[in-house]
Amino acid sequence: MNEIISEASCTVCDEHRIDVPSMNKITSKIKAQEYPNIHSVLIVKNGELVYEKYFQGRDQIFGKDIGVIQHSVNTLHDVRSITKSVVSACVGIALDKGLIKSVDQKVAFFFPELKSVFTGEKINWTIRDFLTMTTGIEWKEDVPYDHAENGEYQMTHSEVPVEYVLSRPLGSAPGEKFNYNGGTTQVLAKIIERVSSTRLDQFATENLFGPLGIERFEWSKYSVWEGSDEFAASSGLRLTSQDLMKIGLLYRNKGYWKGDQIISAEWVKESFTQRVKFPSAVTKGNDAYGYQFWMWAELMLDIPFKMIAARGNGGQNIYWDLKNDIIVVTTAGNYNDWDVKKDPYVLLRDEIYPLILDKEA
Repeated sequence: MNEIISEASCTVCDEHRIDVPSMNKITSKIKAQEYPNIHSVLIVKNGELVYEKYFQGRDQIFGKDIGVIQHSVNTLHDVRSITKSVVSACVGIALDKGLIKSVDQKVAFFFPELKSVFTGEKINWTIRDFLTMTTGIEWKEDVPYDHAENGEYQMTHSEVPVEYVLSRPLGSAPGEKFNYNGGTTQVLAKIIERVSSTRLDQFATENLFGPLGIERFEWSKYSVWEGSDEFAASSGLRLTSQDLMKIGLLYRNKGYWKGDQIISAEWVKESFTQRVKFPSAVTKGNDAYGYQFWMWAELMLDIPFKMIAARGNGGQNIYWDLKNDIIVVTTAGNYNDWDVKKDPYVLLRDEIYPLILDKEA
């Protein structure tokens, strides 16, 4: 599964009736920048890695330009908001361990020192509200992340990020309306640290990364003030593309990995269940959000199915099509560039699916 598939020959591709020369054309288009600044593409069909390619491109580390990089199987890459989905996995593990009673447990319970914050409807906040980003908090993330009005920018420039998030005024009642909010993930991460008495990175290492064989990763901390020890729970992870694939396979296998149940099958199911709908930025219908995962109804080659995704700014994606048993992982360097027309999803729709979708399924 960790073998790099060559462009010239691919027995796995033959087994899955995938046309190798056509896959090579995809590689050529990415190299020619028809799909700009893509850094890696991995395709898994029926649990088998059938395509894995790495490309040269300009990159960043947590917002800092690091120039043009020749990406490879060993390259750690910003995964940005895929970090949120990893934190969600850690919440599920904490729930499985009994460290959290349920997703309906009140958030106020975990922050007794902030009693004055939990007034009015905030007293009703549950972990579920934060997993689904339906807290009702007034929060703006539809502007660039270096903009002073951006909610995450304001959070990262606060010396106490979690208190900043919880102290924000409400614009709607909890549980009613989706509003994208990285602060919700920061609160979830702090809950994990408190119930486990371990740092976020240590909890992830012991309970998720270690069991998956993920040996190398970086998790950025907020560094806008001296001495910060707050991990950027909404966007700070750096992983290899193959390790993103492992996470994709873990959820595809209902939380099971090499003989061990790392996450309960029930948590995977709950995480991939739509909780709230809103107008789609991807298709003509509606998007939906689960427990820090995106999902929407899709139709490709006249085959309807549900697309599920962990998504990160700049072109970082894990796409799951459970009906057709397809996982696609991408990394890219188009951070905060909202004008890219041929992004990884267009690559998926226009180039990859016509080659790998089993039209007889």
